[in-house]
Amino acid sequence: MSYRRKDVKQISELANGLIDPVLARRAGINTALLGSWSEIAGEDFADCTRPEKIAWARGGDDGSFRPGVLTIACEGARALFLTHAQGELIQRINSFFGFAAIHQIRIVQKPVSQAVRRSRTPQPLKGEAARKLKGMMEGIEGDKLRQAIERLGTAVMGKRGR
Repeated sequence: MSYRRKDVKQISELANGLIDPVLARRAGINTALLGSWSEIAGEDFADCTRPEKIAWARGGDDGSFRPGVLTIACEGARALFLTHAQGELIQRINSFFGFAAIHQIRIVQKPVSQAVRRSRTPQPLKGEAARKLKGMMEGIEGDKLRQAIERLGTAVMGKRGR
């Protein structure tokens, strides 16, 4: 049986406690919405959309709550499909919050996923540069170390030629 100590908190609780007020002030959203976005948006839009901010409307004359406008960043042509699915997405977001928090979605086209840069394999050295590198590696005995240094030397010496 494990006992939970009263003074022990998870790091995620502490981080959310620090980040949520900043997000609420700047963008009107919280980490729970950001963390659950893939489930809310579903398979069709999870990879190409990201919630940016919620513009909360000012309360009415009687001080009642008015739903806000959610700005969503969407990649390229998928924005058209997102426009058609707005009604369903608004329902999912409101069910996540547990009340009618959003009444409209504003779509902004911009890149959402970070482009992964793949390292290019350097071209093999030729001529004098290849002989010089081979001469530098003569005393190295370990195969893995030799291969690693050869890759490094090829990359470094190949850039000089440019």
